[in-house]
Amino acid sequence: MPPGQQIPEIFRDFFEQRRQPERNAYSMGSGFIISDDGYVLTNNHVVEGASEITVRLIDRREFDAKVIGTDPRSDLALIKIDADDLPEARLAKPDDLKVGEWVVAIGSPFGLDYSVSAGIVSAIGRSLPTERGENYVPFIQSDVAINPGNSGGPLLNMDGEVVGINSQIYTRSGGSIGLSFSIPVSVALEVVEQLKTQGKVVRGWLGVYIQDVDRDLAKSLSLAKPHGALIAQVMPASPAAKSGLEPGDVIIRFNDRAIEESGDLPHQVGLMKPGETAEAVLIRDGDRRVIKVEVGALPEDEQAAAAVEAGGDVLGLSVQPLDDETTASMGIPGGVVVESVAPRSAASRAGLRPGDVIVQLGNRRITGIDDYRVVTGKIPKGQPVLMRFVRQGQFIFRTIEVER
Repeated sequence: MPPGQQIPEIFRDFFEQRRQPERNAYSMGSGFIISDDGYVLTNNHVVEGASEITVRLIDRREFDAKVIGTDPRSDLALIKIDADDLPEARLAKPDDLKVGEWVVAIGSPFGLDYSVSAGIVSAIGRSLPTERGENYVPFIQSDVAINPGNSGGPLLNMDGEVVGINSQIYTRSGGSIGLSFSIPVSVALEVVEQLKTQGKVVRGWLGVYIQDVDRDLAKSLSLAKPHGALIAQVMPASPAAKSGLEPGDVIIRFNDRAIEESGDLPHQVGLMKPGETAEAVLIRDGDRRVIKVEVGALPEDEQAAAAVEAGGDVLGLSVQPLDDETTASMGIPGGVVVESVAPRSAASRAGLRPGDVIVQLGNRRITGIDDYRVVTGKIPKGQPVLMRFVRQGQFIFRTIEVER
């Protein structure tokens, strides 16, 4: 068609791309009123990124809500509606819940408002590291049917008291298979208090790399049984370093709470306020010791600090130096060996496994822990970084990328 000639109306649909109307995206979740003046508790992922939030009550009244504060690390959000004399949910006393106890969940699964499902508590204090390797919530596991739309709704005991906030499920089908996880009310109470007063949550931080104690480690560390959080590394100038904690210490109690698994430690530390002091009961060189620990503040913008408390670093790895005998037998000048890989972390996505030996990150050769710490401390986010490692005698190149 000659330039400038008008397209006949009848053919215009074939030559001109129709402009598609913009569509608004909607999501649905649950929540519950925690005070009669309109404060509502729900999940962070229910309101995250929302430009408008509407709260509909059981009597069909609807209110516009504003976000008071959110806490992605616990997946909690506090919102408020402009109303008074509202019926409020009763919160259970923390730590009263027992395994085997009957509980019910209320929510809107698949948009079916005010649905109730029942089951029993399967486990308490379950550790579920996030995609960032964080582990600050001791989840309640139950077999209550939780489905999309239940998020943020209450988990209630048989007295009608809220014991948890429904947060996530484990499923292969997209629907409930009897593995649901709720945030305990003890975590919610602390989060709500901070969100109300300062709009954000500040957590305690030690600055240690930790790992579980297996049977062989327990024997070598003179422990009666495998338990506790083994400190693999202490960050320089961290609260742990200032308190006198050392690599090789096994923390078995923290602030009067037993530490059975390594994941129990960040649960307890995260609940503390920066500047508070706790007693750490530990085993060092076979002897039981008590050390006073002043907790610091978890850096808000330092992903590595959060991952450290969960047993990994910014890549989601827990690593150890190689001994001279191993480096000689492998024919390499040095490196660090992977001890554990956090689920859904950058390292997991890159396919790293325990036992792999990292010898290069970016353009820098990794000869030991110091090299590794320097490189991971400066690793860019959202950009693939070259990595070289040894697996079963074979050198392998891959890229690793830390999410933004």
